[in-house]
Amino acid sequence: MRQRPAAAQQTERPPSAVPADSAADWSRAELARLWARGRAFLGVEHAIMGGAMTWVSERRLVAAISDAGGFGVIASGSMSPGLLDAEIAATAALTRRPFGVNLITMHPQLLELIDVCIAHRVGHVVLAGGLPSIAAIQRIRAGGARVVCFAPALAIARKLVRIGADAIVIEGSEAGGHIGPVSTAVLAQEVLPHITEVPVFVAGGIGRGEAILSYLEMGAAGVQLGTRFVCAHESIAHPRFKHAFIRASARDAVPSAQLDARFPVIPVRALANPATARFRAVQREVIDRFNSGELSQKEAQLEIEHFWAGALRRAVIDGDVENGSLMAGQSVGLVSREQGTAEIIGELIEQALAVITGRERRRRSYPASFSASLEGRDAAG
Repeated sequence: MRQRPAAAQQTERPPSAVPADSAADWSRAELARLWARGRAFLGVEHAIMGGAMTWVSERRLVAAISDAGGFGVIASGSMSPGLLDAEIAATAALTRRPFGVNLITMHPQLLELIDVCIAHRVGHVVLAGGLPSIAAIQRIRAGGARVVCFAPALAIARKLVRIGADAIVIEGSEAGGHIGPVSTAVLAQEVLPHITEVPVFVAGGIGRGEAILSYLEMGAAGVQLGTRFVCAHESIAHPRFKHAFIRASARDAVPSAQLDARFPVIPVRALANPATARFRAVQREVIDRFNSGELSQKEAQLEIEHFWAGALRRAVIDGDVENGSLMAGQSVGLVSREQGTAEIIGELIEQALAVITGRERRRRSYPASFSASLEGRDAAG
């Protein structure tokens, strides 16, 4: 007869071995075990990273996420080194908890931005917006920080690990902002069983604790959420921007349209608004002008790309929800009201714990004879 592994003996105890009044405590211990790797990597209580949302993920929201036990991440966007320096300092003044900085790999001053992070002893730098160079990764690690990279496919995840990434984020197409073509659920199945050398965090469309738990049980070290935090009290997003999120359904968050393959449009998921329809009309007009010889291909491409210039700031900061870009993930349908950041994270934790507790209570409700037969079957192999 084969024996069950020691780990299984510890976590798969027979129902009779768990006192009736300890189900909740056991559930918390089980959740802590499931994301222990992510918690240790980030240095936090809950392995929940805040998604880096330009104009939204600034000092107040970042500090609030970290203070609530998660891991806030500053969205540097197009910040200059001087602006990033000030933002990191301001965030550190608001929280004593760990937080990270998201840098765009295509930023012309990327190496200077990395040096700013190192000077502030930022513990984690998240590289987004493209495949990072080995030089950038090495510079971050040499400065004492850990490197987190986004991987849209298993092959890229493996390459990033080889060149020095300390952790990977896989983000599915349900996410808000710039997106890839593959859903979170499929990416998780593709990547999680195979990338075990470093922690992997799952992002895209996550809005409840049950989903968090499911990815942890698949092998994720933690998760990343953005859309759920837009309507936090601590978010500086304009009230009209928040109201658009609260009234939206998942179906309202759609990718930007591309009308002609000759003029590629980087897919961005956002809430449909009048600007969305105008973008289609502008594309048609520009394409017609190109076809008639009025514009060169480069000129036409630039006109299309220029349409959304400054649109995110107009929506988030100015509250122009008609003409701005309302970047949102499909989990926007789960945002029903404005809440405190700590309340949001607490709600997510309680939802995950409720699933674990329910399972444990059901196990303990099995008849003793049925439990014994299960144990005998396992022991016999």
